Amino acid sequence: MKKIIPLLFIVFLSLSCKAQVSTEASKIVKEEVASVNPKLVVAIVIDQMRYDYLTRFESKYGEGGFKRMIEEGFNCKNNHFNYIPTYTGPGHASIFTGTTPSNHGIIGNDWFDKTFGRSVNCVEDNTVEPIGTNSNDGRKSPKRMVVTTFTDENRLATQMRGKTIGISIKHRGAILPAGHTANAAYWFDYEHNGLGNWISSTYYMKELPNWVKDFNVSNITESYFKVWDSFYDINSYTESGSDNNDFERVFRGKETPTFPYDLNKLKDANGNFKIIADSPYGNNLTTDFTIAAIDGEGLGEDDITDILTVSYSSPDKVGHDFGVNSKEIEDIYIRLDKDLKRLFEALDDRVGKGEYTVFLTSDHGVVNTPKYLQSLKIPSGYYTTKELKAELNAFILEEFKTTGLIRNMSNNQIFLNRKKIKDLGLDLTTVQQKIVDEIISYKDIYKAYSAATMSNNSFPAGVEHLLQNGYNQKRSGDILTVPYPGYIYHRKKGTTHGSGFTYDTHVPLLFFGKGIKHGQTLQKTIIPDIAPTISALLGISFPSGASGQPLKFVLE
Repeated sequence: MKKIIPLLFIVFLSLSCKAQVSTEASKIVKEEVASVNPKLVVAIVIDQMRYDYLTRFESKYGEGGFKRMIEEGFNCKNNHFNYIPTYTGPGHASIFTGTTPSNHGIIGNDWFDKTFGRSVNCVEDNTVEPIGTNSNDGRKSPKRMVVTTFTDENRLATQMRGKTIGISIKHRGAILPAGHTANAAYWFDYEHNGLGNWISSTYYMKELPNWVKDFNVSNITESYFKVWDSFYDINSYTESGSDNNDFERVFRGKETPTFPYDLNKLKDANGNFKIIADSPYGNNLTTDFTIAAIDGEGLGEDDITDILTVSYSSPDKVGHDFGVNSKEIEDIYIRLDKDLKRLFEALDDRVGKGEYTVFLTSDHGVVNTPKYLQSLKIPSGYYTTKELKAELNAFILEEFKTTGLIRNMSNNQIFLNRKKIKDLGLDLTTVQQKIVDEIISYKDIYKAYSAATMSNNSFPAGVEHLLQNGYNQKRSGDILTVPYPGYIYHRKKGTTHGSGFTYDTHVPLLFFGKGIKHGQTLQKTIIPDIAPTISALLGISFPSGASGQPLKFVLE
């Protein structure tokens, strides 16, 4: 017995030492992770920002916004989308999932659902209820995105302790980046004469938190019903065309598309709160709400990494209305630069310099207004599906002796009536190819491919490669078409996007903050590289469908 007692003491002492060593090791690892990982990752998406907006308006930018990111961080100058279509929904999904629509399933802002036989929105979810509004614009969730985001992976890696908050004027700009496991996504209730509140859905919560309620009852939003004039003397806006021209949309209640715009006078005829979203004040409001979220949610307060996604929607709205060469687009970027400075200063103050990491990119670019390009003798123009459908129906009647084979035409895709094709004893692949062979002769069609061609081939480069990356077997149409460069769907004023041409694919990619090197590269990078890069920075799993690669030259 006397021999056993010393032995037990030795064992106990040994176990105690091991436990102490284990605890100390765990503490060291935790401290090392905290010293490496940022307290907060801020993911900024500028809706419809071409890369050349960084360089074209450089002389107008101050030192604390875009220039701070470039001077302190890393600039990927040759960053592109690697798929078609370049729309807002697919863009946001691709940035945060690290893959393309072929994998994540978000093939458009809206698309024709083959099962339901109608168009569905990329974040539509009628199983949830709106929070903060009675509008159907609150019935939204990320359920149609079929893979994870890096924001999801961070939640999983931190045992759901790292917060994720998504913010945007547009619902899809808030919901898709925040992923499936977000604590919350908030968007602005401005469509369909909305209430002008920041809203969410029961997918995330039962009611709005107090800080959001307080923001909504404040007078902050209403304070932006004011005059929008050029920030600087308009004569100094030498990087854009004349203010009064025939290429831009005119707000209801105005006779010309020219400064100044009295939003208080124009609001009733232009959707009330919608006109705030359609102006630079939508960016101001987004920044206001983002800073309120940092405070209200306590983001970046501890060593467990939180993620804040912010999508600035108003540049897209102003871009659609006024075009690439407008005074209005120059002005909104001058003002956005100041919003970024304000946001970064808030992060410095609340989270601490060197304690957070930011990346900034865009969900797509945009083409110059075709009417403007035509005035310069640059090939460009407009097309409509109405004419295309009429010609195609005539061909189908002659070739197949029937009608009703086309169910839907949208997003440059044709959805065929597969049931009718089967009932008539026709071969689907043959019908698809005959239609492709026919429509390639139409004046508005640059290229066309069948679903069978997309499924049965591998295209390593070119437009075909971009189409294939955007083609989803379950959701995409039977025929994919590509308009000519510079051509857009009928929109006589303003412009749009969606193609695989460089004006739509080339967008900024800036990193700065904790864990980021200083530098720049002209090496081509692609949008799906972003999510794996942030995952590598945080030491977490890549998103489930990730096809991009981490940009090692960006990380310290």
